[in-house]
Amino acid sequence: MTRDEARNKVIFALDVNGLAEIDRYAEMLAGNVGMFKVGKELFTSCGPEAVRAVQRHGGQVFLDLKYHDIPNTVARAMLEAARLGVQLANLHALGGAEMMETAAAAVRKEFGDDRPRLLAVTILTSSTAETLRGVGIDLPLEQMVVKLAKLAQEAGMDGVVASPLEIGPIRAACGPDFLIVTPGVRPSFAAIDDQKRVMTPAEAVSAGADYLVIGRPIAKAADPAAAAEMITDEILEGCI
Repeated sequence: MTRDEARNKVIFALDVNGLAEIDRYAEMLAGNVGMFKVGKELFTSCGPEAVRAVQRHGGQVFLDLKYHDIPNTVARAMLEAARLGVQLANLHALGGAEMMETAAAAVRKEFGDDRPRLLAVTILTSSTAETLRGVGIDLPLEQMVVKLAKLAQEAGMDGVVASPLEIGPIRAACGPDFLIVTPGVRPSFAAIDDQKRVMTPAEAVSAGADYLVIGRPIAKAADPAAAAEMITDEILEGCI
């Protein structure tokens, strides 16, 4: 793996306040990470301009809004995401097969191959087996994640968002070409914070992750660009 290939696996979570902060981090990190994640808080605050702000600095975008609604509503939302020119967009696999199929078909029909890759969120990395039992899901956590990943693949999604601890079972169930995007990644120099199911960057990439979503370990560093490069170093060390 080259250094650029390792660097491109890192998605920086833009958990910041306002367009000025987007500009600051996008300018600072555009050469150090592969993509920037725009999530619910930032998109609710700044709207599509959050995406455009990243793009003005040459950055690519993962629009992380986790759509979960009736099929036609989600399909229309995914079309609007594609029209923004993002590279990744997601919905919740728990919305079911029809919702995912409708969204995937709509985006493919309008954009063909020139489209964002579509991801389905499986189970959040902050969730535990107790969390699932609390909402009436009795399957073991790993089995539930794999079940949702297979459902997403059958519905036409390009990949999933899942804890790094479930990478191996998802790979076994869905094959080598199915994208796996993993939050819950913490470099060796960072605190775990509120994530429950975590791995280091080296461990996650060695297990088969395509992209790693990392926020606070970069954003809270005294030198965010240097922290991003340290993460790239860890990825490369894990591939030796």
